Amino acid sequence: MDVILIPGFWLDASSWSEVVPIIEEAGHTVHPLTLPGLESVDADRSGIGLRDHIAAVVAAVDALPGRVVLVGHSGGGAIAHGVADARPDRIARVVYVDAGPLADGDPINDELPIVDGEIPLPAWEVFGDEDLVDLDESLRAEFRARSVPEPVGVATDPIELHDERRYGVPITIIACEFPSGMLVEWIAGEVPYVRELAKVEQVDYIDLPTGHWPQFTKPVQLGQAIVSSLSS
Repeated sequence: MDVILIPGFWLDASSWSEVVPIIEEAGHTVHPLTLPGLESVDADRSGIGLRDHIAAVVAAVDALPGRVVLVGHSGGGAIAHGVADARPDRIARVVYVDAGPLADGDPINDELPIVDGEIPLPAWEVFGDEDLVDLDESLRAEFRARSVPEPVGVATDPIELHDERRYGVPITIIACEFPSGMLVEWIAGEVPYVRELAKVEQVDYIDLPTGHWPQFTKPVQLGQAIVSSLSS
């Protein structure tokens, strides 16, 4: 199976480097992506929006034969959902890594601090304690050194969704910060945050307790969880 890996904010394809071998060893072909504007600190990010990132992944899907699996971490999950909306017949499954599908009209995160027209990785104090579980000082230093500012529009643009066939694409949520049981409770309680997730017809859950960046804190376990989702 062709597996496209979509990084979350501030990260490029190399952020999956410790995860890719685990998936490849299971016999899959892996395509980690670097999205527009994330090529380097010096890349031109002006004018890049959420639609540009969705279009970049759609192009990657269209370049491959047959159906593919999308894996989206954090904000990359919203991008994956946009691609499932654009190409519902081409997506065999979407795997959300500490993420979930974003509802039409919602932005990924319009509260992140903007500096000089872009969104650099904020100070750790901006994140909640649950985000930073297992992300020790060494990993934090490595993450910050490799981080690239996020284009503002990717974080703040409302997602535009059009094809309800997206709800028929099976998904797996790899739950890290919050256990899957909590997500199920939120769905039952009709919490607005999960209103799009509640409409998906087939949802599987895998619990991987750690912080928001399991590709750094538990890369082997994350790779194994992705492989497990592919056999669902």
